[in-house]
Amino acid sequence: MTVCTSSVPAVVAEIDGSALRHNLRRVRESAPGCPVAAVIKADGYGHGLIRVARALQGVDAYAVARLEEALWLREEGITGPILLLEGFLHAAELEPIARHRLTVVVHHRWQLEALEGARLPLPVQAWLKLDSGMHRLGFPPSELPAARARLAACASVTGPLVLMTHLACADDRDSPVTLRQLSLFDRFTAEADGQSIANSAAILGWPAAQRGWLRPGIMLYGASPFTEGSGESLGLRPVMTLRSRLVAVNRLREGDPVGYGGDWICPEDMPVGVVAIGYGDGYPRHAPAGTPVLIGGRQVPLVGRVSMDMITVDLRSLPHARVGDTAILWGRGLPVETVARRAGTIAYELLCGVARHRVHYQEIQHGQVL
Repeated sequence: MTVCTSSVPAVVAEIDGSALRHNLRRVRESAPGCPVAAVIKADGYGHGLIRVARALQGVDAYAVARLEEALWLREEGITGPILLLEGFLHAAELEPIARHRLTVVVHHRWQLEALEGARLPLPVQAWLKLDSGMHRLGFPPSELPAARARLAACASVTGPLVLMTHLACADDRDSPVTLRQLSLFDRFTAEADGQSIANSAAILGWPAAQRGWLRPGIMLYGASPFTEGSGESLGLRPVMTLRSRLVAVNRLREGDPVGYGGDWICPEDMPVGVVAIGYGDGYPRHAPAGTPVLIGGRQVPLVGRVSMDMITVDLRSLPHARVGDTAILWGRGLPVETVARRAGTIAYELLCGVARHRVHYQEIQHGQVL
């Protein structure tokens, strides 16, 4: 057995700003002339909120989920328009929302009442959300006209008023649900100052939704929004490459069990590599044997259970692998969607789940470390 010790970080997430900007161009090419609200919630889908915002400077607006994300952007000098996709969570948030010139999504009656009763230093901009079939947030169609009239008459709100909705099944290009939602939405767009429908899947796959404000999320980070395929096949570039290193290469014998529970048994004498990453770093614990890891440009399969700090890989197809070799868990050369599907999850969860307190983030531009 050979073992490596080094001060080099065990796990590195490379974040490619040039790939982010490439993916934003892909958004604009898909729906020319439409304003773009880049969705950077959840710490920029795990890529770093401030890092992503700065890389996307010049976008028409930023979209986050909650007030604390918007305030962090303002504290770091981000001055552009910011949209709160969940609106405000309680009335006390309205004062800082107004002071920091944030735009809120209004999706429920209690928010209307709070705005009507508010005394703010200046009025806020608002988008009004229609529930066209997602049945999560938004006014049902029967209540939308009255909500729209109340918002237009509210002294705490200033225009323009954008009408928005959220598509439930746009990731499935064969689903009839999206066209039904679009048809319903179109009944209410008359006299609206603007509209917003398209998430990443709609931007890339539903031409009828490619109008008004676009709200790209996952595609900005280089992953596919669809149930099949990869971002690369859509002309996108991966922004995050998660990598670690081989820290041991063990020569095991036929019949030797590998890892907790001894679930995986060596079918013959073989080399097994140990990579310094595990579920404590954000690698999916339920990734099964056979999940690919990229070492030396070749995919090798995961074997045994994922541990907190380590995984083990079958090196029979890579007999010259050595301690210190780079292992790519997802990113350049290995789509995050591939790993996610093997682990029974989605790319969003893997990207958002990287453990920021353990993983070293490294910014790159055009392949060069900043």
